[in-house]
Amino acid sequence: MTSSEPQRIAKLLARAGIASRREIERMIADRRIAIDGIAVETPATLLTSLDGVTVDGKPVRPPKAARLFRFYKPNGVLTTERDPKGRKTIYDVIPKGLPRLVPVGRLDFNTEGLLLMTTDGGLKRALELPATGVPRTYRARAFGQVTQAQLEDLIDGIEIEGVRYGSIDANMERRTGANVWVEMTLTEGKNREVRRVLEYLGLEVSRLIRTSYGPFQLAGLEKGQIAEVDRNDLFHFRRALGA
Repeated sequence: MTSSEPQRIAKLLARAGIASRREIERMIADRRIAIDGIAVETPATLLTSLDGVTVDGKPVRPPKAARLFRFYKPNGVLTTERDPKGRKTIYDVIPKGLPRLVPVGRLDFNTEGLLLMTTDGGLKRALELPATGVPRTYRARAFGQVTQAQLEDLIDGIEIEGVRYGSIDANMERRTGANVWVEMTLTEGKNREVRRVLEYLGLEVSRLIRTSYGPFQLAGLEKGQIAEVDRNDLFHFRRALGA
């Protein structure tokens, strides 16, 4: 892999699908990454290519074309590579034999639904950046009372305990007894945003499902299943995204 402009080694390795930037920083601290046999001291090391770079003594291969997968993350699973407490992670659920995949954003431990996963660190970052404005849609089952008018007010955004949440397109799907189903589409994806907004409205969320991320849908997947996005669809999406 070559580039006319020097880039940080952590960025180049992430784009090559080795791991997330944060994980690469840990690998560098553990002296697992070297250049021409000499351990890298800092993730800020600048390179124009990955020639001579090794991870655990193995040469880094040039990155292949980006691939994107739709994964139905079950409830009760962490979006992380490992957990010190021994809890189940997405990597315990994803079928074996797939290329090295990194998650696009996160879903909370108790949130289920669509989690995009990719082989390309650059695509991951482009999908996560608030500036790109990729919409995410959730369905929430909650206990309590709320009106459609209250939900429609969220289109102007809301501030909760000093945190400003941007425009949310929210609609009541149906009411079943004491529970209500609400669909919400947002673009920021701040930590626990859907739960905090609904709790602010007096609702107690009992189930939260992400149903789409950009043009990619959860539909057709069962819990724990994963499916690759068509390469042509990914190409057109990346071109529209500018990634």
